Amino acid sequence: MKVILTEKVKSVGSVGETVNVSQGYGRNYLIPQKLAVLADESNAKQMADHGKRLEKKVAEEKAGAEAIAKKLGGVVVTLTKKVGGNGSLFGTVTNTELARELEKQDINVERRMITIETPIKTTGTHEVSAKIFKGVEATFKVNVEVDPVQAEEMKKKQEAAAAKKIAMAAKKAEAEAAGEEPTDSDAEVSADNAETTEEA
Repeated sequence: MKVILTEKVKSVGSVGETVNVSQGYGRNYLIPQKLAVLADESNAKQMADHGKRLEKKVAEEKAGAEAIAKKLGGVVVTLTKKVGGNGSLFGTVTNTELARELEKQDINVERRMITIETPIKTTGTHEVSAKIFKGVEATFKVNVEVDPVQAEEMKKKQEAAAAKKIAMAAKKAEAEAAGEEPTDSDAEVSADNAETTEEA
């Protein structure tokens, strides 16, 4: 059923918006709580009257939304994520996660208002938009960084792999200088090194 919201309803819409809701939710909650009125052709006059009464409230809501948009424009949300061997994130950044992070910065934007055009699956800086009110939008930056604990682990693995490679090269050089063939243990070190490098 279609209703016109007379108050801002979280996860549904803002004042003055015409939205589709389930029959039960509309008739049993929104309308009795005076949060919405039925929007159909039979009560077009009532809709027009409500529209006039809501104009001031809509203007106030829009002004509040514009203030949030202005604040949001210069915001950078920093997220710390674990990444796979190919540099991609485990999972993607969600609008719920971003709404929660914005709340920590004292900016209340519902998750339904946040639009992530291209799924965020890599580290770096990304732009995300938020439609705060009808005709009021803002973009903010999301900076995704590698988990410092994981970054340290990766660094240690790379250093260990490099050290093994140097040791193997030195051993091979010694063997060649002595006119010997590389031993099985050298081959094992080489295989072990290749495996460690791949993991890193």
